[in-house]
Amino acid sequence: MAGRRRPYNRGMMKRSRSPGAPEHRAALPKANKAEGQVRIIGGRWRNTRLPVPILPGLRPSSDRVRETLFNWLMPKLGGARVLDVFAGSGALGLEAVSRGAAQATLVERDARLAGNLRAAVEKLGATDHVQVVQADALGWLQNAPAALADIVFVDPPFADGLWEAVLAQLPRHLADGAWLYVESPAGHVPALPGEWMLHREGGTREVRFALYRRATATL
Repeated sequence: MAGRRRPYNRGMMKRSRSPGAPEHRAALPKANKAEGQVRIIGGRWRNTRLPVPILPGLRPSSDRVRETLFNWLMPKLGGARVLDVFAGSGALGLEAVSRGAAQATLVERDARLAGNLRAAVEKLGATDHVQVVQADALGWLQNAPAALADIVFVDPPFADGLWEAVLAQLPRHLADGAWLYVESPAGHVPALPGEWMLHREGGTREVRFALYRRATATL
């Protein structure tokens, strides 16, 4: 496993080192038979493996997809504020902080996954920089204070078809030059509002993944 999940949907952290600190491989508990793992593939937590519950619909983004995505995002990660509205395993949000993002908010509906995320954040010493919120994504987007995120990850449970509903709620949570990552089933291109311009896209046999920029965003 590597990146995402899915019972539909996914708060503030404390960490002793800043995102630019030397690489640190946290000693996390080994996964048991009821757990899988995701691996942080770059940055200061490179090769740290995070235990993740094996749950129906949980579909972490693969190492290959994440490596490609973060190569695309590399110029924008330093000091970025990140929002992951379907955090699942936490692989995208934690990878972003590992590679230099200043802050990440991980929203996850499932109580077990949210608890797992909090434990991972604590073990990584990242509580000053990562907030885990147990909440329904749509409800949180509608009611939470404006986040002004620089980078947003939208990778919902595929069966729930939530792309358009979530994208409609995003604008007040975005910085002017925000970047948007969207993952969907292979062959499915979610309809995005006209303010979003496709920057890069790729795919595997299972998924399409794409990075969009707002009209005002620059590399």
